[in-house]
Amino acid sequence: MKFAAKMSPEQENALQACLQLAQTLEYEEGHTHQVTRLALRLFDELQALHQLGETERFWLQCAGILHDIGWVEGWKGHHKTALRIIQTTQLLPFESKERLIIGSIARYHRKALPSLNQDHFAALEPDEQEKVKTLSAILRTADGLDAAHQSRVRDLMVHVSKKKIVIHCAIKTLTAIEEETAAIEKSDLLGIVFQRAISFRWKSLI
Repeated sequence: MKFAAKMSPEQENALQACLQLAQTLEYEEGHTHQVTRLALRLFDELQALHQLGETERFWLQCAGILHDIGWVEGWKGHHKTALRIIQTTQLLPFESKERLIIGSIARYHRKALPSLNQDHFAALEPDEQEKVKTLSAILRTADGLDAAHQSRVRDLMVHVSKKKIVIHCAIKTLTAIEEETAAIEKSDLLGIVFQRAISFRWKSLI
């Protein structure tokens, strides 16, 4: 997994703590690392739009690693469980605000979109809320791109115009029906954040 180019020693230690926590909670390694990899690719490809920096990239990377840890208590509501674990565990070296940001990004990888009706989101400052929306949108889309948990998407590129974002996906199979369906569904927040129509193009490498 590619680490952020300007990651500090403290961030490297924190990222290792995230990995260790995920391993302790018996995470699905292949899916988790695929989603995180794709999320970072999307972050980098969309840099000109979101203009976020290395700190936000680091938050996304941590949230990607931790997004499914709630499975330890079962599939139902596992996104909410992930938020709770990130906020309360002694195994992560984050301050409370950073826990809330990373936990919120992980929480929104599925189901409800960010809302001020949710206490943990309302507790953030307005600029932090916007960052959580953006990073959640990226993680949510990346999760859709591995809907089958088969790591079918080998790489991606993004083309941005005034009204559209087209995500070009290179796949290592002939088709990726589950990913195509889930990616469209889970790019809902991405379209809202960047105020553009989202579409996908698929190219088989076989």
